[in-house]
Amino acid sequence: MNQNVSRKGFKGFKGYEGRIGSPFYPLNPSRDNPSVDRKSDRMRFDFETGRRTLRGMIVKKLLHTRMRVNDLERTVKFYEQALGLTVARRHTSPRGAQLAFLATPNSEEEIEICQLPNSPSVQVQPDLMHLAFEVDDLAGFAADLEKKGFKLSDGPTKSGSGSVIAFIDAPEGYEVELIQRVK
Repeated sequence: MNQNVSRKGFKGFKGYEGRIGSPFYPLNPSRDNPSVDRKSDRMRFDFETGRRTLRGMIVKKLLHTRMRVNDLERTVKFYEQALGLTVARRHTSPRGAQLAFLATPNSEEEIEICQLPNSPSVQVQPDLMHLAFEVDDLAGFAADLEKKGFKLSDGPTKSGSGSVIAFIDAPEGYEVELIQRVK
């Protein structure tokens, strides 16, 4: 049980200790029910983690990640050729941005590639962000990349978990991490 939680109530919020029926103190605490509803149906308190949350204020799932680029076609070509991703759809946004959504295997999330006309050039800072993809055989994948004219920029390196990781540079300076997990 969390150190901020006792059978008498949550101790982490000053002024709420012992107030029966308050949003942070259950009417009927139970160790068998870690998420007990409050009198106020907007609050929920988890006795295992000692955290409170508002209902209805939780996102459902990640839909896409947006990456702005200078050359949409060059970037889309890289992801298609190097990683085997496919374009799910293309369109122009209300602001005039050219968008391409890339589908990733075994995942519902997409990568949104965006080229915004008449805007400053994209300059990606080193280690700002990266995308990570799982591969079954990193050595084989790297060999296939080389045949297609792409080279790893870092690795392969064995991580502390036993996984093997490597990186390839995408256009615009974005990095792509390739991970072969321990089986």
